[in-house]
Amino acid sequence: MQKREITILGIESSCDDTSAAVIRNGCLLSNVMANQEVHRNYGGVIPELASRAHQQHIIPVVDQALKLAGVLPQSLDAIAFTCGPGLLGSLLVGNAFAKGLALSTGAALVEVNHLQGHVLSHFIDVPEQQLPHPAFPFLCLLVSGGHTQIIVVRSYFDFEIIGNTIDDAAGEAFDKCAKVMGLPYPGGPVIDQLAAQGNATAFQFAKPRVGGLNYSFSGLKTSFLYFLRDRIAGNKDFIEAHRADLCASLQQTVIDILFDNLIRAVGQTGIREVAVAGGVSANSGLRRRLADESARRGWKACIPELRFTTDNAAMIAIAGYHKFLQGATTGLDVVPYAS
Repeated sequence: MQKREITILGIESSCDDTSAAVIRNGCLLSNVMANQEVHRNYGGVIPELASRAHQQHIIPVVDQALKLAGVLPQSLDAIAFTCGPGLLGSLLVGNAFAKGLALSTGAALVEVNHLQGHVLSHFIDVPEQQLPHPAFPFLCLLVSGGHTQIIVVRSYFDFEIIGNTIDDAAGEAFDKCAKVMGLPYPGGPVIDQLAAQGNATAFQFAKPRVGGLNYSFSGLKTSFLYFLRDRIAGNKDFIEAHRADLCASLQQTVIDILFDNLIRAVGQTGIREVAVAGGVSANSGLRRRLADESARRGWKACIPELRFTTDNAAMIAIAGYHKFLQGATTGLDVVPYAS
């Protein structure tokens, strides 16, 4: 008996990227994204500008995703959308659009947690290529601009957070330290590029330790700021003269902090299947470190393709697909949540 085709439209609008994707039976047919360059002028995301840009982008982005996939709106089984966490104004745009499209097409509505979407991005299939998927249970190091967590993933929707940041996230630390050095927003990718030209052992910064498997990055930011303050007092051109070394040393410090707890989490749980997810998982140093630690310690590593690391609708669509298979649809009264 032929397997029924299930077609899901995913919509992601949690922050400053408007994205739409179509997945059929777990296989990605399209993934379209519109970026918002306006925020670079302000050194960070301005929520009001982000929500207005989502209103401008969402119709053409969804239209293009459907056309690239060769799918008519009336043939959709479900529309999955990011319900939270994120910027409330941005989430409301995706929420309202998904409800309107569901009403007009008769498709089911599926709400998706943004962080679960990042984790489940490891299960996206693409045409004519077999991507590796982690086996349950696995540990996932979720690292982004707003979150840093270690998660035990026992099934598609059985998650246990065993480590969390108590203050700032790793991606936030990258961006704020980059801003102090006068680098453009978003600072994380720029630091990664400059780090390739620098010496990772040139400078030492604080590596805060807190209880259990939790993280703290506020102390690192303070250590970095005071270090620069003291060096600039003696040489006003210090940052310009040592920018690559500063980036390499900062990046190495963040990666050391992340992996100290991840190594302990593997030891405590006995789970040797290890994945990374989130925007910071695009960092080249972090990806190399995971490969190196896995080879050294006998882990099975799962690293997503770069296009699935940042906020994108493909991860929302695959999460929505698995929720739809379980019958986990939602009503029109669903409301987004910021945190």
